[in-house]
Amino acid sequence: MKIAVAKGDGIGPEIMEAVLKIFSANHVTLEYEFVEMGKWVFDKGFNNGMTPEAKVTIEALGLLFKGPMETPKGKGVKSINVTARKTWNTFANKRDFRTLHGVDTVFSKAGIPIDITVVRENIEDTYGGIEHMLTHDVALSRRFITRPGSMQVIRYAFEMARQKKTRRITCVHKANIMKITDGLFLECFQEVAKEYPELKSDDIIVDDLCMKLVTRPDLFDVLVLTNLQGDIVSDLCAGLVGGLGFAPSANIGDHISIFEAVHGTAPDIAGKNIANPTALLLSGLAMLRHLGLTENASVIENALLYTLENGTHTGDFGDKTKPAVNTTAFAEAIISNFGKKPEIGAREIIPNKPGTPTPLKLETNPMMISKESEPETIVGVDLFIESGEQPTVIAEKCKRHGGVKFNLINISNRGTQVWPTGSVYTNLVNQYNVRFESIDDVPLNQQDVIGLYVSMSGNFKICSFELLNSWGKMKGYSQAQGQ
Repeated sequence: MKIAVAKGDGIGPEIMEAVLKIFSANHVTLEYEFVEMGKWVFDKGFNNGMTPEAKVTIEALGLLFKGPMETPKGKGVKSINVTARKTWNTFANKRDFRTLHGVDTVFSKAGIPIDITVVRENIEDTYGGIEHMLTHDVALSRRFITRPGSMQVIRYAFEMARQKKTRRITCVHKANIMKITDGLFLECFQEVAKEYPELKSDDIIVDDLCMKLVTRPDLFDVLVLTNLQGDIVSDLCAGLVGGLGFAPSANIGDHISIFEAVHGTAPDIAGKNIANPTALLLSGLAMLRHLGLTENASVIENALLYTLENGTHTGDFGDKTKPAVNTTAFAEAIISNFGKKPEIGAREIIPNKPGTPTPLKLETNPMMISKESEPETIVGVDLFIESGEQPTVIAEKCKRHGGVKFNLINISNRGTQVWPTGSVYTNLVNQYNVRFESIDDVPLNQQDVIGLYVSMSGNFKICSFELLNSWGKMKGYSQAQGQ
């Protein structure tokens, strides 16, 4: 069985060497095709951080094992990690956070065990990186939450929770504020939950979750979140168990999966053979289980846990009264402990049932299939305009353009209504959202909206606009604060 391997930047090559040495000593039946990815590839002129040959190899093998990678700063290029995840539709980021005996934390000292799995949507949200300056002073970022994207990651989370025999699966969201985007994600969760009646499912607002995680992390089992919130919460969870140096990461897709260390490249210690390989090793063990090499994974993990229990540590953690070992010595200690089991958290030895990644050519795009229950109707438009004038002045000008099809409904500034009602104490910026809706709820078409756009452009610079759509009684747009 052959997989693609990218060593990474900074400390990547030396921790990857340590992990592969452990795999070899345990007779892991893998072959490695090394591919060129990382900062130095950016520097050679490849804007996606990988050579064309690397892309072909990864797509042919269906699995990538990678060390930490750096994206050059200030060069207008996208993150190689995000690019890889999105290019190959690795829609679910799975990270397991467990108490590791020998890695002291506030919670381990208090006897509070942690075993949390975070499943993060990995493709959508603000990670599209679609941003614009609407005015010199106002920036906009577009956030995409889709029903197909939400359904696939949530269904994966439920299946994983069933396999883990978890007590609880929790949807984390901010639907109290982002009622449409996070509301859609929560709606999808509730729909999928009906298919798994044996699992306890609930939801929690993300800020409430963060408070509870730092007080009672043992209350949670599986968390499923949108991309940005999942990024933040997963790093928070890493801090609960000792940091990113102990946080494995798997990016799961239908055709290609990526297993990686998500910590930094630590260029200040690169080449010194003192880096901690634990996170990359744990990610590699998740990869082995993904490939059906469960016996190898369990033997190696038990050896790792035994090594940690006995106080062997690199310089970034552990009992400072005991001398730290280097990367090579840490790997050799794990190898010497094959066959031993830790007192706490030993893994069951399950015989290997090796499988093979099954990369497939994507012939169709099934996520484009929409099941609209009600016909779509255009009921208005939001015009985002640049103006340094006061709301009442803007309103009088806008009323001239409504004609026989549009009513001026309200004007907002940074999401807060400032006309027809508002407060003189609301601080304003030079970008307003002017909302027009159809008179008497008569359906509109795009030509109607374009006509209004052209008319309004005689008075204002129009920065952007959004159609106001409805499906039956369901409105596809939010109201302003105070509306």
